[in-house]
Amino acid sequence: MSPIISIVIIAIIIVFVFIWNRRNNPKWKVPKEPFPTDWKIILARYVSFYNSLSGEEKNRFEYKVQEFLLNCRITGIDTSIDLTDKLLLASSAVIPIFEFNDWKYSNIHEVLLYPAMFNKNFDTKGSGRRIAGMVGSGYMEGKMILSKPALRHGFKNESDKKNTAIHEFVHLIDKSDGSVDGIPSVLLEKQYSIPWIDLINKKIDEIYDGKSDINPYGGTNRAEFFSVVSEYFFERPKLLAKNHPDLYNLLEKIFKQDMASRSLSRKKVKIGRNTPCPCNSGKKFKKCCGRIHYN
Repeated sequence: MSPIISIVIIAIIIVFVFIWNRRNNPKWKVPKEPFPTDWKIILARYVSFYNSLSGEEKNRFEYKVQEFLLNCRITGIDTSIDLTDKLLLASSAVIPIFEFNDWKYSNIHEVLLYPAMFNKNFDTKGSGRRIAGMVGSGYMEGKMILSKPALRHGFKNESDKKNTAIHEFVHLIDKSDGSVDGIPSVLLEKQYSIPWIDLINKKIDEIYDGKSDINPYGGTNRAEFFSVVSEYFFERPKLLAKNHPDLYNLLEKIFKQDMASRSLSRKKVKIGRNTPCPCNSGKKFKKCCGRIHYN
């Protein structure tokens, strides 16, 4: 083989590897634009967790929401999706990893929103439609499927200890160490691993014995238990701390968040020219984020 042909072949291989890497390892995008005021209003209207944050924390939350939406595609399957759907989905992703500043969901690139619950064949019609959300595997690797009504319900009902989207993102967190087993090694410090496993087994036994207020689905296996109690932790933290203090304490260590100290509530948001700006600047809306509308 002549030197010229060898060089050409090497050049082709280099180009192929470069293109393959670009397609399979896209560059992580970071927010460069200010967080839109109308996005703040939607978060304040629907996301209790966002309302519980300080001004600095809200800025971090907003950044993470933007970052998620820049790096994960959201696709409606036989249903339309709007800005509220996108922001609720991004919030579901951010809430569990809020205190992990460098966290990146590298194991997901697309969320499929379905118009209703679906079955194991992803059909929204026919029998067996009992699935509200799932993390894909095999040919569906890197995707998540969610029922749009379940997504909305998770931020509408503040007392049922359920949030399907958070449940599925916790599965993704669990999966990031290579296995979905209810033991999030990337978040759980080693000294807490054995106490966590022992506590899971104890609490699953309580579920089977009918002595627990934890969603019975958590008794399916360790992975489902972790996601179910994480929903409880973020939706009804004070009740969890009261009914299951040992469980609450370990979840607090896993997520590095003292949820029981937060005041979780949605706000009825009505923005007028003289109301305080939702960005928490202390200025009136007309003098801050809304000045473009009133100048």
